[in-house]
Amino acid sequence: MATQRQIIKSNSEKRKEDWMNSKWRPAMGWTYMATCIFDFVLAPILWSLLQSISHGSVQTQWSPLTLQGAGLYHIAMGAVLGIAAYGRTQEKLSGTNNSSDSEPK
Repeated sequence: MATQRQIIKSNSEKRKEDWMNSKWRPAMGWTYMATCIFDFVLAPILWSLLQSISHGSVQTQWSPLTLQGAGLYHIAMGAVLGIAAYGRTQEKLSGTNNSSDSEPK
């Protein structure tokens, strides 16, 4: 009986896993996507609108913040997301899937 209780307890501990441990990979992907959308889509549009409203014409072009410093931000995020995806693939292949997605609903 004691071993069954221990198994049930360990299973319930896996289910109560901190959300940050199971959701950090998608959070990093969403953060990177939001940063890129802002830096390459929204900020250039807003920058041009601001210039045209205040000066009547667009004088300078938006310089993406994430490309400064030789684009190290994109290299670092690519490494983090790439290693995270590789690690997740290895977890799935080895069967050590601890996320709540694999539990029956």
